[in-house]
Amino acid sequence: MLDIQNLRVTYGTGRLQVDAVKDVSFHVGTGEAFGLVGESGSGKSTVLRAICGLAPISGGRVLVDGREVPTPRDKAFYRTVQMVFQDPYASLHPRHTVDRTLSEPLAIHGEKDAETRIAQALREVGLGPSFRFRYPHQLSGGQRQRVAIARALLLRPKVLLLDEPTSALDASVQAEILNLLDELRRNLGLTYILVSHDLAVVAHLCDRLLVMRHGETVEETTAAALRTNQAASDYTRSLINASQGFSRDAARPESALTR
Repeated sequence: MLDIQNLRVTYGTGRLQVDAVKDVSFHVGTGEAFGLVGESGSGKSTVLRAICGLAPISGGRVLVDGREVPTPRDKAFYRTVQMVFQDPYASLHPRHTVDRTLSEPLAIHGEKDAETRIAQALREVGLGPSFRFRYPHQLSGGQRQRVAIARALLLRPKVLLLDEPTSALDASVQAEILNLLDELRRNLGLTYILVSHDLAVVAHLCDRLLVMRHGETVEETTAAALRTNQAASDYTRSLINASQGFSRDAARPESALTR
């Protein structure tokens, strides 16, 4: 479904040039959930932004369903690929009701039967009709992210790009959103690319993943390898160790442990 070939993203020129993504390649099969992981600044979110046309591609190719995507992206691309952003507090217009937010993509693409489509999208993300005419400030963070997911689903895309969709949410709400995304993928046959610095999130939702550092590929591995603490590179092993959580004993000075 998605084929990324030697993708490069460069900002600036001369001494101010920054190579944000350097010759990154991977493919994602139909119905698969694929993860991009790495520390902040590793270029993983930039890859998503390049795919959907929000970051300039300096080299390489992006193919969706076997066809190279045009620049700028056309309406046909956005019928196939949609993105869910990290911050549900920023991705929804504060002065638009949920109804207006969900009506906009349907109007842009000339879709009819908006009433039915909006009601269906809200049901799919677990929100009832009472949410339709609320404003974002009347919703919790998890409810806002559900609205953002509903907006992405309205055009019935084949691919969702998920840019850390749970990192701005409380831990209990994160689990709800992850379970929702997993259910939607199975029910609607969606293909996911999930960006996250949280290896537990990626291991829950994805089968394969690409580890990135400084805009480059470190290794491609599997969620099963993460769960069993197996990795080919020292960097990936350090990510696994860092994701295993806070240890009170490890945080104490050695002298305190020997008292």
